[in-house]
Amino acid sequence: MTPSATERAALVAELRRCGPDAPTLCAGWSARDLAAHLVVRERRPDAALGLVLPPVAGHAERVRAGLASRPFADLVDLVASGPPRLSPFALPGVDRAVNTGEHFVHAEDLRRAGDEPAPPRDLPAEVRRALWAGLRGRAVLLYRRSPVGVVLETPEGRVVARRAPEGAGTVVLRGDVGEVLLHSFGREAVARVEVEGSPEDVRALAGVDRAV
Repeated sequence: MTPSATERAALVAELRRCGPDAPTLCAGWSARDLAAHLVVRERRPDAALGLVLPPVAGHAERVRAGLASRPFADLVDLVASGPPRLSPFALPGVDRAVNTGEHFVHAEDLRRAGDEPAPPRDLPAEVRRALWAGLRGRAVLLYRRSPVGVVLETPEGRVVARRAPEGAGTVVLRGDVGEVLLHSFGREAVARVEVEGSPEDVRALAGVDRAV
């Protein structure tokens, strides 16, 4: 399978294992809410724009809430079947570059929520490479609001996500590619990364909005 298909399968397995009412790392969302979000993202382009454009966010949330009222098994089946043929997310390049990371992060949103978070998975080499390629391509965008410099280091490579502004220091985030990716997507509380930098710079980085 492709890396995105591997991670989609892992995500679907977690949704089915957890059930609709399971908690997630997405604030205020249950597994049902997360499944509805995934369906909107791939199947409702009119609403998916609300994920990145605040003026239409209300429409996106109404569509998502409506979908969330459907049987949970139906939502999971739609996630499992993947995007429609004409969806942008069905394009091979987009699928690998965007969906692999999206599926990985949301599978971990389920695995690591609750009182006893699951340990990191042993990821296949091809998935690791795809996660690194996606992270490297989006690093500058994800950390663009950081008041300090940010360097990401994994066994796959090193990338300067944010050059230190004048007078500011730099924080290095070091760890497995999946863990650094989780940190980059705002899951600092569960990401197993080594954080290197002055206490002031580390505090400055904490809580930075990394919404795309």
